[in-house]
Amino acid sequence: MASSSSPKEIIKEFPFFRVYNDGCLEFFRPPSVKIPPFDDPISGVRSKDVVISSQPTVSARIFIPKVTNPDKQKFPLLLYMHGGGFCPLSAFAKPYHDFCNTISSQANAIVVSVEYGLFPDRPIPACYEDSWAALKWVASHVSGNGPEPWLNHHADLGRVFIGGDSAGGNIAHTLAFRVGSIGLPGVNLVGVTMVHPFFGGTEAMRCGCTCAQIMMGRRILG
Repeated sequence: MASSSSPKEIIKEFPFFRVYNDGCLEFFRPPSVKIPPFDDPISGVRSKDVVISSQPTVSARIFIPKVTNPDKQKFPLLLYMHGGGFCPLSAFAKPYHDFCNTISSQANAIVVSVEYGLFPDRPIPACYEDSWAALKWVASHVSGNGPEPWLNHHADLGRVFIGGDSAGGNIAHTLAFRVGSIGLPGVNLVGVTMVHPFFGGTEAMRCGCTCAQIMMGRRILG
């Protein structure tokens, strides 16, 4: 007896994955290979991983340039969100580790690179809320008694920047707008860098879904 189920068909392709008519997703690239933090003997930059929230899970990799005056030296701080179309890549992947290491060394700045929730496990708006939680975590060090000693001793929260590329540029834009709208005591946001930021459209595509609906899991994951 022939099956009455419809054949599996592709209904939409995106830069990083395709969607089938049965709700399945096929990603075009494997998960990011993550590397551990380490002290760079060439640049003098040190790095470590920190937990910002356990529920939901939010973490970050911190980079600090070479400290020459442990008692008085303060650095500007960059909160950075990686790219990847809201679904692949990681703050702990080698390309982003190397990139943030270079920024920390050449800009002489502390970099907090956020590991935020990704589609499909944690669809939008998780990336925005996780990154906002990271920025509030940074602000918790304003009085020098936050959970991270590097920020307590060496972060100048009067010189805070937000940045990101692709999806991270989109998130940086959203964070800056939120700070401008409701404020964030203890943090003086002095600049935003958006590297080819990704902004999806709202018009329906052939499958009847908007880009936002796809990334939020609607019409795909129920």
